[in-house]
Amino acid sequence: MSKRVYLDSIGCRLNQSEISRMAREFQASGYTVTESPEDADVVVVNTCAVTRDATKESRKMVRQLHRQSEQAEIVVTGCYAHIQPDTIQTLPGVKQVISNFDKDHLVPLVTGQPFELEPLQRHYIPAGHTRAFIKVQDGCDNKCTFCMTTIARGHSRSRPLEAVIREVQFMVGGGYQEIVLTGVNLVSYGQDSGLSLTALLQSLLESTDVPRIRLSSLEPWDLDENFFRLWENPRMCRHLHLPLQSGCDQTLKRMLRRTSQAEFREIVQMARQAAPEIAISTDLIVGFPGETEHEFAESYAFTAEMDFMKIHVFPYSAMPGTPAARMKGQLDKLTAKDRVRQIQQLSDEGGRRFFARFLGQTMPVLWEGVRGASEAGFLHTGFTDNYIRVETTHPEVLTNTLTPTKLVYLTEGDVMHGDVMKARVYV
Repeated sequence: MSKRVYLDSIGCRLNQSEISRMAREFQASGYTVTESPEDADVVVVNTCAVTRDATKESRKMVRQLHRQSEQAEIVVTGCYAHIQPDTIQTLPGVKQVISNFDKDHLVPLVTGQPFELEPLQRHYIPAGHTRAFIKVQDGCDNKCTFCMTTIARGHSRSRPLEAVIREVQFMVGGGYQEIVLTGVNLVSYGQDSGLSLTALLQSLLESTDVPRIRLSSLEPWDLDENFFRLWENPRMCRHLHLPLQSGCDQTLKRMLRRTSQAEFREIVQMARQAAPEIAISTDLIVGFPGETEHEFAESYAFTAEMDFMKIHVFPYSAMPGTPAARMKGQLDKLTAKDRVRQIQQLSDEGGRRFFARFLGQTMPVLWEGVRGASEAGFLHTGFTDNYIRVETTHPEVLTNTLTPTKLVYLTEGDVMHGDVMKARVYV
């Protein structure tokens, strides 16, 4: 009987990508990937350290998984494990702590045997996922004053173009309809090898027939007209996540962000000119050290002007070892909390405006899974290419298919109800 492994992660899409790749490698090494920690002999946790809350949640996850699977050996990796290995090692059930620099070799380190992908393992699709997260880059050379990434992930480095193409072809052969390219600083792909993110995307469009290519978070610089011309190809998903972090130039300078209002505005304008129905989302930090009422008002006004589909807003969290943690003007929690509330309201309003534009339209939806059933059929959830969450009830199981779907009305929770016009058209 093969050993059983359960894998989980917290944090960014890059962590999800790494967990998905580990799952395939464990399976190819003879392990059974289980969806339940109670059944596991080995539990792998990919941790996060982007905020203090993330480190707290990482510890909580390890403890909870140990309670659920006391017999399992727990292996912990990721950013928090990398910067605080001694703390992780003291948690119950932890057998191994593997640094980010050794993470790519986690599977052979755990199994004790070299990894070799077998052809019969090409059809592993984790439950509830029809998008394949492909890690193409790691590390970051930026010096943002609030960020632990350079410490936790090291310098920027890119995977070889040929390796990325092979993995995407592999995933398409396994049945995936969409691939999501991920990295710590995705826009820097190829800068260490004479390539570029644009060149990578052009190669993937030419060398693979994956129906959808989506990009994870992109730092809002080093993007030009040649990059946005890629959206002439309908296989490029019309969704960009561009982390702004602040809409005030003075705050951006203290953050050492390589952008300004004018430069960010220009990028958004190029994106919307290239793909008018594109969804643009962002990250915003409020309560950064020294953020005055005037600076917050300026950030709020610029954020409103950008009219984002979604804003992921965070109160500033001081991370020990970062320059920002030593800055003067640390704000109180109540002020930061009120600013979070204001930005969240702005996000909700922007989302509703964006979704309303598509009521009555028929758009391809990739159905990710079934979350219930009734006499009328199976309740499905999925996404349009511009990242509108859609739900429908249909007599067939549509998981991992692309279907033309009419967007009928917006339900509670900003989910669009859709009517499938014809099933299994884009398989």
